[in-house]
Amino acid sequence: MSKFELSLSDCVKTAGLLLAAYAACRLLQPLTGAENNTALIFVLAVVIISRITKGYLYGIFASLVSMFCINYFFTYPYSQFNFSLSGYPVSFLTLFAVSTTVCALTAQAKRQTELAVDREKQAKELFEMNQKLADEQQEIRMVAEQEKIRNNLLRAISHDLRTPLTSIFGSSSTLLTDTTEVLSDNAKKLLADIRDDSEWLIRMIENLLIVTKISSSPTALKKTEEAAEEIVAEAVSQTKKRYPKLEVTAHVPDQLLFVPMDPILIEQVLINLLENAIRHSGDTSHILLDVEKDGDYAVFAVSDRGRGLSEEVLKMLEKGKLQSLNTGGDSTRGMGIGLSVCQSIVQAHNGYFKAENSRSGGAVFRFGLPLTTQKEETP
Repeated sequence: MSKFELSLSDCVKTAGLLLAAYAACRLLQPLTGAENNTALIFVLAVVIISRITKGYLYGIFASLVSMFCINYFFTYPYSQFNFSLSGYPVSFLTLFAVSTTVCALTAQAKRQTELAVDREKQAKELFEMNQKLADEQQEIRMVAEQEKIRNNLLRAISHDLRTPLTSIFGSSSTLLTDTTEVLSDNAKKLLADIRDDSEWLIRMIENLLIVTKISSSPTALKKTEEAAEEIVAEAVSQTKKRYPKLEVTAHVPDQLLFVPMDPILIEQVLINLLENAIRHSGDTSHILLDVEKDGDYAVFAVSDRGRGLSEEVLKMLEKGKLQSLNTGGDSTRGMGIGLSVCQSIVQAHNGYFKAENSRSGGAVFRFGLPLTTQKEETP
């Protein structure tokens, strides 16, 4: 707060109080007959002015005006200035000094009060902020704990389901192989459906385990420099075990392209994309897998010649709502989970994942992995 500030409201307050002091002195003078009381009344006015105005200016000004008013209106000879009275200069200076001192002390006390109020306000705001931060930290801890419990539950359920499903898959495969001659066509079809569905469930459980592992510990990736060509070849080979008629046209750079990655997880991404292309295009002979270097990224693209992706699906992919794609029947079965796994793995590698429709028809799923190890990998 400045010691000298001008404001209309403070000027009006000062003038009003000085007029009130003058009026009071006029009323009391005939009754008391004592001129010295006027000084006390004006000092009281100065104290009040100092208390209700900002800065020192109004109190000092009121002190000066008070001295001149006392001299002019209430000191003999009246209605004129007389500074030659015996002892008046001393009385004038003493009264001015008292008024100014009182003014300064009052202003200082008011300032200390304002500072105390400000400190109390700041302390209250700081307390509220600390309380809010504590509540948010508690909420974050609760969410993290809930996420940890959810992941542990998913892992436990997935492990418990994987064993019987593997047994079902193995038993149905054995029955199809060893009892082909004695089974009817309808029985063969049912066994084939059991085998395929159990295999699909096993792969979904494996994908869920991957997602929970990455979400619970993003720094658990085991990155090594891997040749992109070898990862592509292994992914195609693994996919052909389930789809023997699969034909993939792969294009890789002439020069070996080494990419920092977790090879098992990136291989799973490619397998998911290849299976997604087969299931949703209905074609095993026109699938393209391209690898190229684009700046600081190694870009992998899987293309098919199916119907492509609808605008609704593209919007869901763009917003990351991949699980919402699991609402259909066989045509979309597993699409959301599989692509969600792909996106989670790629993002854990500090890469990008996107999808689009090809101009020649069909869908293109593309992801990029950085060719250099980034700082985010450091725990």
